[in-house]
Amino acid sequence: MLIVRSILALLIGVLIGACGLLPEADDETKGWSAQKIYNEAKDNLNNRNYEQAIKYYQKLEARYSYGRFAQQAQLEIAYAYYKDNEAVQAVAATERFIKLHPNHPNVDYAYYLKGLANFNEDLGWAGYLSWQDLTERDPKAASEAFQAFKDLVTRFPESRYTPDAIARMNYLLNALASHEVHVARYYMKRSAYVAAANRAQFALKTYPQAPANEEGLLILVNAYDALGMNVLRDDAERVMKQNFPNSPYLKGDPKKSSAPWWQIWNW
Repeated sequence: MLIVRSILALLIGVLIGACGLLPEADDETKGWSAQKIYNEAKDNLNNRNYEQAIKYYQKLEARYSYGRFAQQAQLEIAYAYYKDNEAVQAVAATERFIKLHPNHPNVDYAYYLKGLANFNEDLGWAGYLSWQDLTERDPKAASEAFQAFKDLVTRFPESRYTPDAIARMNYLLNALASHEVHVARYYMKRSAYVAAANRAQFALKTYPQAPANEEGLLILVNAYDALGMNVLRDDAERVMKQNFPNSPYLKGDPKKSSAPWWQIWNW
């Protein structure tokens, strides 16, 4: 038994020693300056080699963690993830940058990029290429995009990214309102009139300026009518006529675009 143990110990020792003899993977960046690594990362980023760019940026941050290049690398890692359609990683990278550098002169861009990453996740390539209405999806990404843009607009009203953020917030407001109207429409089709009325009311109160509220008011009128709540029905119809006097819904012949409202290139 002692002999067996000795042989096993000898074999383990040989294996461990052999591991130490294995050649290490070549690191092409060994001996490179921070500027050279950054330049290589930037070149790959510009050439859309996002995965390789991220690797260079990560090496730069690890090797020169206290220099100005490290902070820039953190921000550009987020951008590379965003361009590579890796929304989750992009958002995580922007949040890390914001947490580490809340007073950085480019932190407004981090908020903007966080919003863009969530915004594009909500749209998604499948949405661009399909006819699925965005309002049928989980609104979580849209809500988070809106909040990121709101943080930017509130904290940095003079930022050069603020005008575009405001435009995207207006878009997202209608997207979120449309989601609620879509759910209300779903309840109406299943004769769940109380649920439909509640959802339509929520959309009207939460997103009062959204164009989607035109249909939301119609759903409210029809839900109250189905419930026999004539006073509330008449009130809702009066509000609809006041706010949307030329609405095709009032004529019973809504004309909808052949393309979803968000696919503006198909209008």
